[in-house]
Formats: sequence, C-alpha cells, structure tokens
Amino acid sequence: MLIVDSHVHIALHIYEPVEILLAQMEHNQVEKTVLVQSSTTVDNTYVIESMRRFPGRFSVVCRVDVDSPNALNDLERWAGEGAESIRLRNFQRSPGDDPLAIWRKAESLGMSVSVGGPTDVFASTDFADLAEALPGLKIVIEHLGGVGVWAVGETQRPEPPYAQYRQMLELARFPNTYVKIHGIGEICPPPFPYQDIPPFMDMAYEAFGPQRMTWGSDYPPVSLREGYSNALHYPQEHMPFASQDDLEWIFGKTALSIWKFP
Repeated sequence: MLIVDSHVHIALHIYEPVEILLAQMEHNQVEKTVLVQSSTTVDNTYVIESMRRFPGRFSVVCRVDVDSPNALNDLERWAGEGAESIRLRNFQRSPGDDPLAIWRKAESLGMSVSVGGPTDVFASTDFADLAEALPGLKIVIEHLGGVGVWAVGETQRPEPPYAQYRQMLELARFPNTYVKIHGIGEICPPPFPYQDIPPFMDMAYEAFGPQRMTWGSDYPPVSLREGYSNALHYPQEHMPFASQDDLEWIFGKTALSIWKFP
C-alpha cells in the first residue's frame, strides 16, 4: 500500500529539519509527504527549498499574512514557486469589500486549502456558505474538524451525542470538502495503547467516505503523543469498518487526488 502523509511540519527555527523527516519516512515506508507550513511564520522559503531538493517526495501548503494588503499577490508568488495549497484558519477572512478574497484567489490559482480551527466554526452556517460559494476549491478539513482536542491543548474532549461534531460532518454534503484524520492520540487521553477510543473516525468515514478522507501524522507534535509509527499503524488496526481498498484511499490515494507532488 502506497502511504502518503498529508500533514507534517518542518522548519529550521522550530520543529525539525527535512532530513529528520526523511528518516521517519524511510523507517515507516512513507512514500510522499505534504509539508504544512508552521503557524509561526509566513516565510515559506524552507519548505519550498525542501520540495525542490527532493523532487516528487513533497508537496507544500504555504501560509500568507491574510491581513496584508499584498496577501493576494503573495499567494500568487508562492504558487508560482510551487506551493499547491494554502493553509488558513476556518475563521480567517480577507479585509476589505470581499471577505472571501484570499479563498477565491486560491480557487482561481487551482490551489487547495488546508483548514484548521475550532469545531464550532466548521459547524457554522457561515462556513457552510463558504464551502458552497467556492465549489472549485478543494477544502481539506484538518484534525477531524477540530475534534482532535489533545493536539490543540484542550483538556476535555466532546461527549456523546457529539452534536457539534455531527453538525461539522454535514459539510460532507459539499463534494469539494475533505477531512484529515491523524493519530488516535489526538482523540484519546493517554497513556498509549489507547483503550477508550471515541467513534470520530467511524463517523467521518460514514459522512465523507474513504475517497474524501486522508491520513496525516501531525509530525513532529505527534512525537509527544504516541509517536510517528503508532500514529500510522494504530488507526489502520482500529478501522474495522474499512476494507483494504478503503485503507488505500485513506492512507494514500485521496492525497494523490488533491496534491500532485511536483
């Protein structure tokens, strides 16, 4: 099975350099990886250089300063440098007359958008309206729509019947939406191996289907949870609802339908 990791961070000022990531990829037989720019910078030079150093291995999700008057030009410049996606928060909007200007610019450039943020914003009418207004924009929802509480510093996870999470999953009615799943350590309290696993992956599978689900390790933050290898293998072992063909989509083919890996 070809493995594509759709959510990894590298940097020289924080996290780890690309060489350490490559060692993890080789150790875990991960063929390709999406480099998601750290939220600490809008200078995408290092991830672009890493993509060029190792052709075909990486795709880049860039960041820009959305509030800058040059945001649209900056995005076009990074797209010209090879970035295939932009990373936005689900509540981010452009200043000026068109709040969706940065989102529309990504759509016009043929880019996708990797979107993080809280579940309540994903569950809102406003975000649903955005997804409907931009049918040509592939919107990849990170961290199971914000339900990965252990990844974002929360101390409590949602409790049944998961009303807000179910509302977020209604975004699946828009065919341009996708959802990222990560290591189970995002949705389970420690220690590993996890015992009390909530049904968030099952529910996402039922809503989006395997061809609109993609796995991402969230490396290197995942190292503080179960570690890279367990983040890859443990979800596979706890998806009894998924066939082998489904797993091939979730862990590789869906990502290849979103990113070209130049």
